[in-house]
Amino acid sequence: MTVSYPRLAARTVRFTLGVPRNLTVAPDGRTVRFVRTPDGITRTGQIWEYDVATQTESLLVDPAALLGEGGEQLSAEERSRRERSRESAAGVVGYDVDATGRWLCFPLSGRLWATHLGARSTRELPAHGSVIDPRLDPTGRRIAYASEGALRVIGVDGEDDRALAEPESPTQTWGQAEFIAAEEMERYRGFWWAPDGGSLLVERSDDAPVPVWHIGDPEHPERPGVQQRYPAAGTVNADVTLWHVSLDGSRTEIQWDREAFEYLGRVSWTEHGSPVLQVLSRDQRRSQILSVDVETGATTVLTELSDDAWVDLTITPQYGPVGRLVWAEDREDRRRIVVDGEAISDVSWQIRGLVGVYDDAVIATASQEPTEVQVVRFGYDGSATPLTEGQGVHGAVAGGPTTVITRATLASSVPEVLVHAGDDTPGRLEVVMEQPPFHPEVELVRLGERELRAAVLFPREHDGSPLPILMDPYGGPHAQRVMASARMFLEAQWLADQGFCVVVADGRGTGGRGHEWDRAILDSFAEVTLADQVDAVHAVAERYGERVDASRVGITGWSYGGYLSALAVLARPDVFHAAVAGAPVTEWRLYDTCYTERYLGDPSTQPEVYDANSLLPLADRLERPLMLIHGLADDNVVAAHTLRLSSALLAAGKPHTALPLSGVTHMTPQETVAENLKLLQVDFLRTHLTRER
Repeated sequence: MTVSYPRLAARTVRFTLGVPRNLTVAPDGRTVRFVRTPDGITRTGQIWEYDVATQTESLLVDPAALLGEGGEQLSAEERSRRERSRESAAGVVGYDVDATGRWLCFPLSGRLWATHLGARSTRELPAHGSVIDPRLDPTGRRIAYASEGALRVIGVDGEDDRALAEPESPTQTWGQAEFIAAEEMERYRGFWWAPDGGSLLVERSDDAPVPVWHIGDPEHPERPGVQQRYPAAGTVNADVTLWHVSLDGSRTEIQWDREAFEYLGRVSWTEHGSPVLQVLSRDQRRSQILSVDVETGATTVLTELSDDAWVDLTITPQYGPVGRLVWAEDREDRRRIVVDGEAISDVSWQIRGLVGVYDDAVIATASQEPTEVQVVRFGYDGSATPLTEGQGVHGAVAGGPTTVITRATLASSVPEVLVHAGDDTPGRLEVVMEQPPFHPEVELVRLGERELRAAVLFPREHDGSPLPILMDPYGGPHAQRVMASARMFLEAQWLADQGFCVVVADGRGTGGRGHEWDRAILDSFAEVTLADQVDAVHAVAERYGERVDASRVGITGWSYGGYLSALAVLARPDVFHAAVAGAPVTEWRLYDTCYTERYLGDPSTQPEVYDANSLLPLADRLERPLMLIHGLADDNVVAAHTLRLSSALLAAGKPHTALPLSGVTHMTPQETVAENLKLLQVDFLRTHLTRER
């Protein structure tokens, strides 16, 4: 029996299983370590080691051997942490290595494990409670970890486990990133070791002021709903403070103007200087980069950033060799690398991420064409030397003389992981992913006067007859889907093969194209992002002529893409004729503070902006088929979004389809659910787009 593509995609976690990830290079460059599942369908991550000299791999940690038949058990806190980071794998999903290269540690099934790398031996340490995010001190003597709201420390020998900071109330937590940081600021850590391993900076968050929401399970009315502190737009955030904590438990609070700068965005503490913080105002239009005096807790402003729309949190500001301060900042419509206040990357490059800071250069990922990402060496003298080339999406990690380059292209659905050490032929980490059943035939194009980057896919055996257009956007802020990587378009090709011309278009706000492009959506999600999808439809119709039928246009998406899909049929039924909206945000007052207020402001001072971007006032305008899908266990975009829109549609007498998914969160990893969802969506779209119109 042949496995359907939707089921295979769910089983392989969209063909990511079996691909090396969490790559680290030893300081001397002799070894590369990484997480990889044993094949393309097993979700259990293992830790592998690659010997650069011999170009051979060996298994370092096998969770099955450690856990035996007991299997993996996750705490509610760890499940939440994985939900925030959209982690679908199991087993080892992350690890830490000390700066000496002697020890490695990782959490597994809520327990703490340490590996002596020289002896290649792994053992469980007698940690307290369910272990979250263990981190080795740079000297390789101790491991700090979060557990049951406390921050604890234990020796690598398993001795002297103790709490350094414990919560004083049920709502207080030490050493973990609060909900907003993990969900919206891409900060997943809550503590940072000093370079000498003698103390730490530790976040303390208190959710007491945050409103309590309840996530129920209607399929099981005998079970109580889960209480969750959710900071919806315009409400109170968690109270977040930062402390310098010594190994004896003594602590000093780090002081900054928390009333003016509410968000703790970034933290670094390198051997080259004092700790550095980046804090952000509640409206996100001002940010300060601060140095910290850990003895007194005082901070000094190193630089202040401001923007009429919002300041982006990008790479973590940090001290590099010779005490140079490195950060990224939008200047002249491009994100640029800044060293001691001077931009060293020129305006032809859009900075994407940081690889490393060195004596004479910063290595970063950057783009000139937004669908491509290169690895580039930016010298302090203003020079720029690309280390990769060609149409593709590249990344890198480095240590000593060794650099590992990851590369994805349109030519292959299988990514490459290349190990460069000197001038020799590069080694290659093995990719054991399941082979996709087909290769997407994708054309990357530029559409309309704004040259929207888009991917267009026809059925692989298209006979040239006119096809319905199916828009498949995400379309939301900062999230690009149109990249030069074939694996990103496997599902789009499968959708096309069902009888559609599928179009994935990145509109304004989706990132990669500079400051003005990003900020065009300020206060205007609905108008701007929908206008770009409309323009894409018109441009595709003009470009492909009789191969497409612009009188039959569908749209489908998830999360922001779900919002955009529902918006399309509500606001522009003249262009869009059917929509499937998965986990849509329908009322932005129900979404979280940091994300929503960044783009739409405070609902108490700008209610008209929220009204203009809400779907609820548009309910009486529905005249096209609409399917709403929502997981009832979703704690990010809660099911109330879909339920309120459905109620408004019913009140207006507008027929629609609503599909609740019991026990499903914002992700839908279950094979049968994922498969049947896709089949139902395709059937819905095909039914409503193949009728005579």
